[in-house]
Amino acid sequence: MESFTTTIEVFTKKKKMIARFINGFISILIGVSLIGPISDQVNTAAVTDGSLYNASSWGATVLKIVPGFFAIAILAIGIAVLYGNLRDAGMA
Repeated sequence: MESFTTTIEVFTKKKKMIARFINGFISILIGVSLIGPISDQVNTAAVTDGSLYNASSWGATVLKIVPGFFAIAILAIGIAVLYGNLRDAGMA
């Protein structure tokens, strides 16, 4: 009975690792595909002759940082998926 329980626990752990990997991959894929449109929209909103830049150049400068933070968030998703899978495998 001990072996059967251990086999089920290992199977459940591997299933969880695969599910986390697939979810992380899909999240990263969607995030990477959205970087371009987000960057385009930010550049359109923060154009130097636009109303946002004329109202507050500081706001336009901060707005231009958004794609960088978005890319950092995508990187954090990848790190979290990797760490979670390594932890479940007993390697972290």
